[in-house]
Amino acid sequence: MSGNGKGWANPAPAGLVALAIACFTFFSIFNGKVEHSALPLLGCWLLGGFVVQIFVGIVEILEGNLLGGNVFTFFSAFFMLTTAVECFYKFWAAKNQIKLDARIDGWAWICLSTALTVWTPAYLKSVLVMSILVISLDIAVWIVTFMDLGLIVRADWAPVSGWFLLIGGICGLYMSSAVILNGSFGKVILPTGPSILK
Repeated sequence: MSGNGKGWANPAPAGLVALAIACFTFFSIFNGKVEHSALPLLGCWLLGGFVVQIFVGIVEILEGNLLGGNVFTFFSAFFMLTTAVECFYKFWAAKNQIKLDARIDGWAWICLSTALTVWTPAYLKSVLVMSILVISLDIAVWIVTFMDLGLIVRADWAPVSGWFLLIGGICGLYMSSAVILNGSFGKVILPTGPSILK
């Protein structure tokens, strides 16, 4: 309800908070801070993230933000909604002793990881905080991909992925705060650093 007559406000901070929630909660799962019995609750949080990120993605696309709009849209669908549904289903299957061949997830994650990695140079033209966020996510999602494919041992690598997700989540919170505070005050309150690529 801005009433500023300038069109849509930047919704990216909300999308970055949703991303941070996913990163922090996966860090807690991957690093044994919570038990796997938390999966249905994680699914609930990811459903909330889906709602936020699909809205952000659509607004960003309508406002002409090619990169942000597409990233938030595919994050909302696959990192949030699909993963949320899988959390519920995998928990139910485990409780009912139904064995699933979850390697199919690894094959899907190949696509997601590849897209994020190939799009990373576009983020390297952004501010430093966004570059760190995206590079951290690149590393984390490739580790998840290889774990789901069964190419690396989950017990060994899940904590590593978790730490990179935590770094990404912290950067997401910082970046969302910088956009809000810097925009609200009309000056740099939280610096975001120079771009890596020009």
